Amino acid sequence: GRRQGGGAGTESELVKQFGVNRSTVREGIRLLEQSGLVARESSRRLSVAVPHYQGLATRMSRALVLQQVTFRELWHTSRALEPASVDLAMDNRTEEDLAALEANLAKTREVQHDAPAVAELDAEFHKLMGKATHNRILQLAKEPSSMLVRPTTALIITNNPGGIPRLIEAHTHILDALQRRDREKGRLWVDRHLRDWKAGFERSGHELDSPVVIDRNEDDVEA
Repeated sequence: GRRQGGGAGTESELVKQFGVNRSTVREGIRLLEQSGLVARESSRRLSVAVPHYQGLATRMSRALVLQQVTFRELWHTSRALEPASVDLAMDNRTEEDLAALEANLAKTREVQHDAPAVAELDAEFHKLMGKATHNRILQLAKEPSSMLVRPTTALIITNNPGGIPRLIEAHTHILDALQRRDREKGRLWVDRHLRDWKAGFERSGHELDSPVVIDRNEDDVEA
């Protein structure tokens, strides 16, 4: 029968309940754990879990890479999602959201001579802006492509550090727009930011239709 509280029992109980080999149960549990649908407690009991969006987004990012999506596709997707994010954040952002964005911007200014650190903080800035929408579907929609954006940003500003002050300027104006709930300014600076990203990619000597690929460490992606 079904257990109270979403419990899934133990391996032994599942073997007995379904009348299958323990190896079959273990393989099924392994797949469910990989999918984030069950979790193993300290007592070794299994419980039903809600999959974390990070795991879902990572697998979706890998799928995009395997489909050989291009920078052009990535840019057009960002041009759809980022303005939507800043628009919704105008309505839903809290003081806590603004404080997190301010802290991110202050840290970016501190490390502006460290291109990889700036790329990480840029990714965090846009993630925080997504969080400020308080719309979980939009956040999840953004995350897979955001994982592909970060390494392209790192590539651009490593080859052209002069792009970092422009990045900081854009973030400064976007944050100011969110603080003032100035929708027109927010849209304007998101558009400028995205156009600068595309121009920087082209200045780095890369074709817009070059595919996004996985690097050797398989932790990041790059174009």
